[in-house]
Amino acid sequence: MIGRFISLEGGEGAGKSTQARRLQAALADRGIRTVVTREPGGSEGAEAIRALLMQGDVGRWSAHTEALLFAAARADHVEKLIRPALGAGQWVICDRYIDSTRAYQGIAGGIDDAAILALHGFGSRGLLPDRTFVLEIGVEEGRARSEARDGIAADRFAARGAAFHEAVTGAFREFAAAEPDRFRVIDGGLSPGEVGAAILAALGDLLP
Repeated sequence: MIGRFISLEGGEGAGKSTQARRLQAALADRGIRTVVTREPGGSEGAEAIRALLMQGDVGRWSAHTEALLFAAARADHVEKLIRPALGAGQWVICDRYIDSTRAYQGIAGGIDDAAILALHGFGSRGLLPDRTFVLEIGVEEGRARSEARDGIAADRFAARGAAFHEAVTGAFREFAAAEPDRFRVIDGGLSPGEVGAAILAALGDLLP
């Protein structure tokens, strides 16, 4: 079986983790072996970098430093987990990937997209998903979901202001419009079952 790489993107509280688990179960019902992972993280080295990135106050790192840390974490993740799983014919479902860096540190953080992609080309040899799902949800609804899930323990990114998160939402829309073959935008405000069904339907051309 051919391994496939699927990423789930979107703003805070969009339901990415929930849909990663639902998609894993749906693919297992079809006899497809899957690995669910996340970014930053997914490998021992990348998880260590995750702790640096997610903790501390909002101003702990500049956008440029964040981009470098994300690129390093992703390089280890791709080398140690993603490429080996794909090579073994498994499907990899990743909760965030390069497009989050492009949105958060790139568009919202003020770093040129070409610079982000150049780092990705060096660190991860430019590996892109076969299909990227953007779960789109309003900023305030996403904030409410995040607070219900995490309480006051928001990470450095969730704690940023509404204008930042609006810029992130707009960035994902731009990416989807520019790369319609890879991206699919899904209404994250639907019920989890409806979102899961929409994702599965939009994978029809990749399913064996």
